[in-house]
Order: sequence, then structure tokens, then C-alpha cells
Amino acid sequence: MSFLPPEQWFASLATSYLASSGLITDPGGRVLLVEPNYRDHWTLPGGVVEQDEPPHVACEREVAEEVGLKVVPGALLAVQWSAPGGERPRPFCSFVFDCGEVPADADITLQAEELDDYAFLAPDAALARMHPALAPRLKAALEGRREGRAVYVAT
Repeated sequence: MSFLPPEQWFASLATSYLASSGLITDPGGRVLLVEPNYRDHWTLPGGVVEQDEPPHVACEREVAEEVGLKVVPGALLAVQWSAPGGERPRPFCSFVFDCGEVPADADITLQAEELDDYAFLAPDAALARMHPALAPRLKAALEGRREGRAVYVAT
């Protein structure tokens, strides 16, 4: 068995892109979704994890930037691994954290540069507005919150 020098060994490991989002609901259990102006589908508030940033910190930062809410990400509810495809040469790993409940009349301030709208939607309506590739992570996050465990999704 031969051993590689650390720099070669680390260079040989698999890498992926990371994203992080928050599951936020109102007292009626409706899910907060945002409508990006650069995509044709709605999504959970969140975004790409920056270099050397932990996913839970990215979730907190992205939620604050996108909708103006100060949240403390709680339990990890879901992780979705998506295979490389199209122009994306590496897999995407998307984390969804439980960001709790906010009042139905919470003061949402949209990030105008990226978002056109937001809505609190019943879970089925929220799933219907999401792209079919992204909806499994919301479904998994809702299951994870209900069952008190993290749910893994591979697409």
C-alpha cells in the first residue's frame, strides 16, 4: 500500500458545491417561500455557502439578506445531494435547517436585487411552486421537523 503526500491525497478527494436554506413557517404551518428574479421557480430562503463558511452560518446570513429575518438555525432537517449535470461539473449538497416559526405578520424585507416576491403557503402549495428537483428537499425538511430527525435525499 502506498501513501500519497497530504497535498496529493487532499487533491484526490471528491468535492461539491454547498447551499444552505431555512425552513420557516407561520403559526398556521404555512411555509415561507421566495421567488427569485433569476429563476422560474420559488424556493426556500437561502443560498450558496461561501468559502470556509459553515452551512448553519450561511443559512443565518442568507435568510437575513434575502428576507430581513434574524434567525438562529436550529436542527438540520434535510440534506439533498444532487448529481453533477449540465454546466455544473460537481455535485451540489443542500442543507435545510429548522429556522422556526415567525408571526403571520412578520416584517419581511425582500432583497430587491435577487427576489421578486415571497409568500407563506400551505405545504402542498409550496411544493407545487418549487422546481421538481428542489421540492424533495422541502418535503424532506417537513418530514424531518415532524419526526425530529434529519432526512437525506439523493437526486
